[in-house]
Amino acid sequence: MNQYGKITATARYLPDKVVTNDDLTSFMETSDEWIASRTGIRQRHIAVEENTSDLCLKVAEKLIAQAAISAEEIDFIIVATMSPDYTCPSVACMVQGQLGAHNAMAFDISAACSGFVYALTTAEKFIQGGMQKGLVIGGEKISKLLDWNDRGTSVLFGDGAAGVLLEASSEPGILKMSLEADGQRAQSLTSGYHNSQNVFEMEEKDSYLQMDGRGIWNFALNDVTKSLKKFTADEPVVDYYLFHQANKRIIEKMARKLKEPIEKFPMNLMNYGNTSAASIPILLDELVEQQVLQLGGNQTVCLTGYGGGLTWGNLLVQL
Repeated sequence: MNQYGKITATARYLPDKVVTNDDLTSFMETSDEWIASRTGIRQRHIAVEENTSDLCLKVAEKLIAQAAISAEEIDFIIVATMSPDYTCPSVACMVQGQLGAHNAMAFDISAACSGFVYALTTAEKFIQGGMQKGLVIGGEKISKLLDWNDRGTSVLFGDGAAGVLLEASSEPGILKMSLEADGQRAQSLTSGYHNSQNVFEMEEKDSYLQMDGRGIWNFALNDVTKSLKKFTADEPVVDYYLFHQANKRIIEKMARKLKEPIEKFPMNLMNYGNTSAASIPILLDELVEQQVLQLGGNQTVCLTGYGGGLTWGNLLVQL
């Protein structure tokens, strides 16, 4: 009998420290009005002592507690992140070890702000292949990648993690998927660059996150919107669109291009900023907590991520 992945639990974790736009004015030339009018962001959470794996572990612990299962029942852990603790080991392996999920395979996916969509698509294939339970987490400590003297990037991002428990079901949960990439525009968003001059010498260069803001803006409004229109063309009803939370004005413009009411595009970026791979699952968990979305309620939502790579992707999910 065929089996499919179904989201049976959601969870999120945000670090305690909140940094408002007004807080940023103490060390950079900016203002709450300047940031909010351009992005919609009012504040963000910043991890002071915690690293990415710590944030993801909190989410994993919440997920297994909600589901009332043991860590040993988990078959896989996939973490989407562009800000791992180390190049090796993966964040997922660190979570697996600390969680005690000894039977789970574990690995990270690096697709920037599209990471959670890429990871959930991958997880679905493992469930279809016979696995029963897996954790899919998007987690980021973007604050450690930023040049806090660069107003163009540092005001945009925040830290956090969120994820889902995906379990085998006889009924499809992920109805449709589409993943895309364009490496020819890779320089639109970069982070952590190291230039090897020779085999014995490494020179660090441009290691902070750098972004072509206008290029990403055009990419979202043109490529991503075109992809999403095609993706949803034959779908009679999408109850909600859960977009990557990067910029309020981008989401509003995309809603108009799709000719859908803005009420179908919930936003929380004003509270968290751009949390990259964590943004979609953070929003999903908040909506479940608020009972706007109900797991097992047969609502149809479209998850859309886009970011560095360039990468973008859409998932149609029945909750």
